[in-house]
Amino acid sequence: MESTAKTRPAGWVLRAVTGAHVVVIAGQPVFAGVYLSGDYDGLRLHATGADVVTSIAYAQLIVAIVVWVRLRRAWPFFATTAVAAAETVQYFAGLDGALWLHLPLGVLTIAGLVVLAVAVWRRPLEAVDA
Repeated sequence: MESTAKTRPAGWVLRAVTGAHVVVIAGQPVFAGVYLSGDYDGLRLHATGADVVTSIAYAQLIVAIVVWVRLRRAWPFFATTAVAAAETVQYFAGLDGALWLHLPLGVLTIAGLVVLAVAVWRRPLEAVDA
């Protein structure tokens, strides 16, 4: 049986948003490190980055819903929901100054997002036969 699986446009959009999400979140520890090394502009960059990262997470969630509806693939939605929930907790932990939660959750969130991105890019995102 010959495989003709091709990623559909909704899958490509999910790949693009997930890739952008990874790129943006990778800057967060850098900005935090700049701040912790004594450059207080790093905190402003980290806060702005948090806004961008969280916004992209919610955009990715919308795209994952489209992938679920159009391609009948639910796993990107559930994985993106987990990442977006972790980023939301991360965001408010940072605002509250709860570094005991903010730092380890940041590491886990980045790792989870990278695993999700690899999964999204690894195989074609074609429609599942009903």
